Amino acid sequence: MASTGRVLPLELIDKAIGSKVWILMKGQTEIVGTLQGFDDYVNLVLADAIEYTTVDGEIIRKDLNAEILLNGNHVAVLVPGGNGPEDSMAVAAS
Repeated sequence: MASTGRVLPLELIDKAIGSKVWILMKGQTEIVGTLQGFDDYVNLVLADAIEYTTVDGEIIRKDLNAEILLNGNHVAVLVPGGNGPEDSMAVAAS
């Protein structure tokens, strides 16, 4: 049987290990960092993480300067190779 070319979600995340990822959390928080590892619950370990929050329409950047663990229950979107909100189409349009 020929391969359909489908990639399972955990396979996509596995391919992103060691590279930069952009994570949109539930709420107003976005995080960019280097993916170090993950588990079946999509709990993520990131290095060199930067947290972005929006306050009154202004993007606030905070360097976390540590290896962090994100709870998978709070992850809404994971973008492999993403550079964060400064690279988004919404910022480019404004």
